Amino acid sequence: MVILLGLTACEGPQSALDPQGRQATELANLFWIFLAILAATWVLTLSVLGWCLWRHRNSRTHSDARARILASRAIACAASMTVIVLLALTGLSFAGQKQLFADDAATELVTITGRQWWWEIRYQGREGESFVTANELHLPAGQNIKIKLASADVIHSFWVPSLFGKRDLVPGLENSVSLQASTAGILRGQCAEFCGLQHAHMGLIVVVESPADFARWRDQQRAAAYPVAGLDAQAGMAVFFAHSCNICHAIRGTSAAGQVGPDLTHLASRQWLGAATLPMSRAALARWIKDPQIVKPGVHMPAIALANAEFEHLLSYLEGLK
Repeated sequence: MVILLGLTACEGPQSALDPQGRQATELANLFWIFLAILAATWVLTLSVLGWCLWRHRNSRTHSDARARILASRAIACAASMTVIVLLALTGLSFAGQKQLFADDAATELVTITGRQWWWEIRYQGREGESFVTANELHLPAGQNIKIKLASADVIHSFWVPSLFGKRDLVPGLENSVSLQASTAGILRGQCAEFCGLQHAHMGLIVVVESPADFARWRDQQRAAAYPVAGLDAQAGMAVFFAHSCNICHAIRGTSAAGQVGPDLTHLASRQWLGAATLPMSRAALARWIKDPQIVKPGVHMPAIALANAEFEHLLSYLEGLK
């Protein structure tokens, strides 16, 4: 009873027992059905074992031949029940898998590429309508979304427990998953395959919005970076290019077109920094730029040596990328 109460309390932004979509509900239903059947099997097995021990202790009248017959019958009965239970669970699992991977028409196509140690997210569309973001997946509630999965380096695993099970991202092999989030809210995902030093800090934020809110967000993300406003931000833009940040990062609407690190076009509109490592703020940006190795040891971004004035100007520029 204590175990069951603990399991029902597993609710939150990252729990397979708190389903927030059709596919996750199928998985949760399978879990509870399997748990009930296996718990009943365990209770029945121990009950029969206890009854046999009690009967044997209080009765010495059975002959050896009679005891062997009873034992044979008990074993045959147990083996038959085991086969029936296994076949039933196999059938339930097959039916659940069929529902999970039903080929429903997708309303949006997203490609997620796993990198050490962050997520590149590309929203596909007609020419001029595709755009790239990072570490924050936005989904319209109630709509089926097809997500293509790829890896740029090692094996990663895409896992948003409240929406779907784990799906591997294997270099050179394209995988995919279709999922549907039922209600608006913020969920959390995680790389579920050890992929190097910062595997534990390769998180993913999933923002589920109403279709109208998602459409507004998508239109805003498709746009190029807003024109730089203010002298501090203009000076920060000059710092960005002077220190070759554009070699690794892209900012649409500028000449920055790097493909090594995350796209920064609308950096400040994201809720987290460093693949869900730090909540987005000026202070977090300062920590990250000053020495990312302190925040995520082994991350591929180098520390940048800047004078205090240059540092403040760069922060002003990045804060304006919304």
